[in-house]
Amino acid sequence: MDIDADRIDDALLALLYLGLHDRDRVWKTFDWKAMNRLHVKGLITDPVNKSKSVVLTEEGLRESERLFQEMFVFRR
Repeated sequence: MDIDADRIDDALLALLYLGLHDRDRVWKTFDWKAMNRLHVKGLITDPVNKSKSVVLTEEGLRESERLFQEMFVFRR
């Protein structure tokens, strides 16, 4: 099975928006490889640390909200 890692990253970034707290922090309870890809793309801070959360970059925060709205919000 071929996996589209970019689509997984988009879904993960959108789901991170659900755990948003303190303006730009999110819990890092997702797959480590996917979290690392988001870090490499400049969307979150380095997930490899002792903290239980990561910080979304400004771009990551904007993109996270956009993807969440696009994927999970009903349009009426």
